[in-house]
Amino acid sequence: MSENSFNVAALAGDGIGPEVMAEALKVLRAVEGRFGVTLNITEAPVGWAGIDAAGKALPDETFELCRNSNAILFGSVGLPDRDPTIPKEERPERAALLRLRKEFGLFANLRPVTLPKQLAHACPLKPERQGEGIDMLVVRELTGGMYFGQPKTTELVTQKDSVNPEDKKKTRRILRYERAIDTMVYTEPEIERIAHVGFKAAQLRRKKLTSIDKANVLENGILWRKVVERVAKNYPDVKLEHMFVDNGAMQMMLNPTQFDVMLCENMFGDILSDEAAALAGSLGMLPSASLGNTEAGITFGLYEPAGGTAPDIAGKNLANPIAQILSSAMMLRYSFGLNEAANAIDAAVSKAISDGCRTGDIFSSHDPGARRIGTSEMGDAIAAAI
Repeated sequence: MSENSFNVAALAGDGIGPEVMAEALKVLRAVEGRFGVTLNITEAPVGWAGIDAAGKALPDETFELCRNSNAILFGSVGLPDRDPTIPKEERPERAALLRLRKEFGLFANLRPVTLPKQLAHACPLKPERQGEGIDMLVVRELTGGMYFGQPKTTELVTQKDSVNPEDKKKTRRILRYERAIDTMVYTEPEIERIAHVGFKAAQLRRKKLTSIDKANVLENGILWRKVVERVAKNYPDVKLEHMFVDNGAMQMMLNPTQFDVMLCENMFGDILSDEAAALAGSLGMLPSASLGNTEAGITFGLYEPAGGTAPDIAGKNLANPIAQILSSAMMLRYSFGLNEAANAIDAAVSKAISDGCRTGDIFSSHDPGARRIGTSEMGDAIAAAI
């Protein structure tokens, strides 16, 4: 593979995944033509598409393709109507997405949340709460915490009920019920490495990091805060503040402009980053990067939109492809070091929005100059602007 040639596994998945992936690939082909880079893109099934094609959510051939690629461009997986028909361990989110994160050590999830001024109407907050603009980055630990901690099980519990004092026969009832167990586990090294990612990101932005925990009730939170404070000593130029997760959720709605980088453990980051997506007007605007270790100058990553499969609008040319397209820009930036090309995609998205291009999720009849277009038309506009 030459210096300007990279292998990409494109896993579109289910629902709107294939539609938005097609537009991202369209934009990447435009990037190839302009910047003289070669992207060897190979598409493969995953999720229910993988189950239908090969009997499991992450087919062996798809996994091997990922192993032989420099990055994964991922769509979305899972279909609510079909998921309950198979054991939970075989469902796409667990068997495909969580497995890929674990197998490739993708421990750091970056979700930038930006509200373009032209889309201020799409944000649910009043203009006075939007300030001069919302621009934050959620850094989420991705391979620890409650999602991966053991034991994780649902078990049947049998116990005898207490005796009713008025029951002269002293009879006992036998109670049987299910009990679900999820274990939240974090180690110092896991917290240290994600903290370094957060502080380094803050150094490149506005030099403020808000660490989210629940140290008032969770042992994990106490350790999280302790380790983050220790790591902070390596970054004296970054202002560190701590915030309980419940307060963080409230502050994001009351005053989102106070946040620069938000550092979260797995579950808290999952919830807060989706809440933050609402600030950008739509999940269809929110890209993400899941990064692993750096080897030979390449950071292996999985890049995906924050939204789901949206099966209710699949195949109707209604989905917003911008999150998928911006995810491909993050791939160029973080895995391939092609900052100029990544910036070109970001600028092309901004131009399409400035020109009034709107998919249904970000369209408003009160938006002067806006015109409602479909998935493929949005991809065409962005590719043309490259």
